[in-house]
Amino acid sequence: MASSETSAAPVMGPVARPGARPVARPVVRPGPDGPVRAPATPDALAALAAELRALPPSCGPVRLVAVDGHAGSGKTTFTARLAAALGGAPVVHLDDLATHAEPFGWTGRLRGQVLEPLAAGRDAEYEVYDWTLRRFAGTAAVPLAPVVLVEGVGAGRRAVRPELARLVWMELDAAAARRRGEERDGPELAEFWAGWALAESAHFTADPSRPHAGTLVDGVTGRIAPGTVGEPSTRALTCGVVRK
Repeated sequence: MASSETSAAPVMGPVARPGARPVARPVVRPGPDGPVRAPATPDALAALAAELRALPPSCGPVRLVAVDGHAGSGKTTFTARLAAALGGAPVVHLDDLATHAEPFGWTGRLRGQVLEPLAAGRDAEYEVYDWTLRRFAGTAAVPLAPVVLVEGVGAGRRAVRPELARLVWMELDAAAARRRGEERDGPELAEFWAGWALAESAHFTADPSRPHAGTLVDGVTGRIAPGTVGEPSTRALTCGVVRK
């Protein structure tokens, strides 16, 4: 893939994209990307939440935290638990910004509709893509908050990392994540998953996120890896300024 902003093969599908948050059809947007069977303990989540609150702001007054990983690795489920541990932190779902034609072409929308308002100290609002209607329909609010979470495949991409206070990576390999997603979504989305797997592989080959993660979470158990909470992690990048 020439650029991480576009995929080698656009992902096309009849209803939703793989890793979607399952809801009754017709759907408005994709849903949770897989169950986490033994979630992180409340103490571990509270420790991570406290560490994130203590980080220097990275996007204006906001500590922007990305939760990245393969489709089906448990990002949405873990992010929901982390948001709750943070007292209801706003969450931006990248499934809302991606499209059938541009599964990874959402950087400009994220920056213009979310990151720039937050960096200026304002509430943000972004257009939500409807995976059934195959167009943007409706909006989602992102109130200004000490910590804002961004979850989705590619959330820790190169173009976003300068605004991140922390990158969280869900530890589940692509094959296992895909098996989980295919088992969950059923045979009707098998072709969709095949197309998505190609686009995701091309993206992470050109623009890997995991090497830049400061927190690792087991995608099967949901447990936070030892040594990635309460200890110095990767350098925080703040609007192009490296913080030790």
